[in-house]
Amino acid sequence: MSSEETRPGSPSASPSDGPSGGPSDSPFRHENIARDEAPQFVLPLVVRIEKAEPPARTDALETAARAVLVILSDERSLGDGQWSQAMRDWQDARIRKVVRRARGAEWRKASALEGITVTGEAAEVRVFPPVPLDGWPKELAKLQVSGTDLDDPEPPAAPDLAGPVLWLSPDVDMSAGKAMAQAGHGAQLAWWELSEADRKAWREAGFPLSVRTAEPARWGKLTVSGLPVVRDAGFTEIAPGKTVAVEGIERIRSLPRPPRA
Repeated sequence: MSSEETRPGSPSASPSDGPSGGPSDSPFRHENIARDEAPQFVLPLVVRIEKAEPPARTDALETAARAVLVILSDERSLGDGQWSQAMRDWQDARIRKVVRRARGAEWRKASALEGITVTGEAAEVRVFPPVPLDGWPKELAKLQVSGTDLDDPEPPAAPDLAGPVLWLSPDVDMSAGKAMAQAGHGAQLAWWELSEADRKAWREAGFPLSVRTAEPARWGKLTVSGLPVVRDAGFTEIAPGKTVAVEGIERIRSLPRPPRA
């Protein structure tokens, strides 16, 4: 499912910019014409959903969030890496993510394309370097966006407080694909809040994080607490509004520092 945001920090933004944490040049601000005029790119993600053994919903959401972090931190995305220009172009425009599903031969073909597969408890998500909005590889373009409805067989356990919690709005009904894109947005907001040392520590720890749906009372407090909040543009599936609050970024800053080389 496709998703793009209208809120939060850019890679160079200060956490204190703006009353809701979002700077005036945020790629998620609806009124930012400059970003609309830039060439538009999208970050493709493909979730493996086999008929017999689909992943649990929460596992898929958390795996998608980690997949976004994995490609953001990959050496090919940084400096003069082979993906770095595409990553810069993507982040200079609207931050779009599209989640498609695959199984069997479709998954094998997708896995043969340049990208990174990230695994959770059982979920598998492959993330690819950004592509032009109308320039998808044919192997990915033919994959279905709809049909990513997943369930949790058991209620999710308490969130892992070794890392941040990406709290989903209890007021917004989203397919698993849409929620995966939103979780990816939330993880990216956390990433942008961190120093290079914090990012390295988070990566070395395996990007601990949790995705949970907030209770209504908690959600109300989260969205007025100054935390980073994802605001979806409302172009697909849901109306414009707040979808994810990112709580606990300070836990990343408390992770052990990797030894210096």
